Amino acid sequence: MHDKTTYPQPNSVRVKELCELLSYWNGSSFICRNQIERFIRIGIPPALRGQVWKCLLNIDTLRHTSTFNYQKCLKEIREPLVDLGVSEYSILSAIATLNETENEMGSTQCSSQPHHASAYSSSDIGIFRGIALDLQRSFPTHRSLMGDTPEAIEGQAKLFRVLTAYARYNPQIGYCQGMSHIAAVLLMNLTEEEAFWALVTLLEKPKYLAGLFDHALDKAQHQARVFHQLLKHRKPLLSQHLEDLGVSSLYYVMPWFLALFTSLPCWDSVLAVWDVIMLQGILAVYRTALTIVGLLEPRLLQLTDDTLVLPMLVRVPVEISQHCVLVPALWSTEVQEWEIDCMNTLVQEQAKEGPCCQEKAEKCASPSQDKLEVETKEKQGSAEAPVAEEKKAVRKETGSVSTNVFMRMLRIARRYLKDAGRGQSIDSKPSPSKSNPVIPKAQTSSLTRVQIRARKKSQRGSFQRLGAGRSRKGTLSSQDVDGGVTEAGPEPALRRRSSGPVGRVARRRSSYQPLRRNSVRCLRPQTHLSPSPKPSTQSHSSSTTPGDSLRRELSPRHHATDDANTPGNVRESQLI
Repeated sequence: MHDKTTYPQPNSVRVKELCELLSYWNGSSFICRNQIERFIRIGIPPALRGQVWKCLLNIDTLRHTSTFNYQKCLKEIREPLVDLGVSEYSILSAIATLNETENEMGSTQCSSQPHHASAYSSSDIGIFRGIALDLQRSFPTHRSLMGDTPEAIEGQAKLFRVLTAYARYNPQIGYCQGMSHIAAVLLMNLTEEEAFWALVTLLEKPKYLAGLFDHALDKAQHQARVFHQLLKHRKPLLSQHLEDLGVSSLYYVMPWFLALFTSLPCWDSVLAVWDVIMLQGILAVYRTALTIVGLLEPRLLQLTDDTLVLPMLVRVPVEISQHCVLVPALWSTEVQEWEIDCMNTLVQEQAKEGPCCQEKAEKCASPSQDKLEVETKEKQGSAEAPVAEEKKAVRKETGSVSTNVFMRMLRIARRYLKDAGRGQSIDSKPSPSKSNPVIPKAQTSSLTRVQIRARKKSQRGSFQRLGAGRSRKGTLSSQDVDGGVTEAGPEPALRRRSSGPVGRVARRRSSYQPLRRNSVRCLRPQTHLSPSPKPSTQSHSSSTTPGDSLRRELSPRHHATDDANTPGNVRESQLI
């Protein structure tokens, strides 16, 4: 074992509290179990560990309720040992004697010769021999089990008696390899009889290791497969890496489950792990195994040789197994019972469906590939049918929406073109000559506005005549942007708007853009007219047409010669 001690030192206050808890311990009490878990997290003092294990395993109750007598069993064991000439205190040196006796009994049975009556049987000799061999392999470096010291000799005798008594207690299982590790750890913290009953509890109760030890090791292999499924669920990348390297979970999980991590190099960590196992049972075994694999994951992912991966898992490095590293990681790793039950069910279903799956695979391999493709296409088609219907419905809805929007846009465009065509037909008519006194309605409105502006220049008399005609008419018509003709409001509203200095400014700002558009339209039909002579800037005839006045207003020569010094005229020409 590693000599470095990282186990937390006991505190006198905590030791006193733990002693009080153990004095009124009730295993069925929820409060007691929560309190004992708190102490286990902190660290059980070595002097009180045995008492804590007794309370968690409920050893006293099992001993009083069982009909098995441990002391009587020991007397029954010593009789065949005396008959064989073997002592329990020199069991290691008696291995050769046991081998010779077993061979003699085997040859006698083969020759069918009668042998003298004895207190031992061939099964007893087999158990004695198996236990004696495992005593050397259990803890070869532990001082209480190996060596020539009185302590080591007494430890070997105790371990031999406990294992032999359990073989008598459960003759269906007898003795299996791996039990010596568990019994040895129990003897280090409990008395001999307490260690026996603790071993019975661990190996018999379903909460712990029931059915795990048998000669076929079927249950141990099953637990290893369950852990493999748990590892695939928790750490899929590492699990796939181990599978690619050919490292099976049976190679390293079974030693952990059978020996309960007693192979860890740090003994303080082994005892801390055992504290959790005593509290939670087999669930703590999965938890500890998952914790160790998680701590080794960065190193394992870097290895590409299976000859290096497996030794690292079987013999956990010291820096990983230290108490300050392993135990905190153990408490931070959560494994629930329902999760283990699910993995257990999965492994059982895989075991049952294994032969059936092979038969189905052989049957399915006979049909042709074309038939399989047709079946897969039919399945895909049946699966995609509702999806296609949903897509069609969505397309219909989106198509109807887009059609409605398009129709609305089309109607608006038709209306716009109709109005534009109406305005274009009005504009495309040739303007009448001077001999024709009839003037179109749209041109009348636009020209009237121009004459209103020309009133400030020089044509006051003509403006009065046009204003009088407009007042008689009673309404003012204007041409909108699209070329349509709309009726304006009555004359008094226009008069109120144009009255006063504020009204003039508002009228100029509001009539700036329409004036320019209407002026341009009024210029279009003038191409059909004959050019009129240039009017004089000083004398204005009353027969001046609105088109002539508009051209005179837009002409740069007119602005240069007519009222060049008037600020209002300059501003209006800039706006136009």
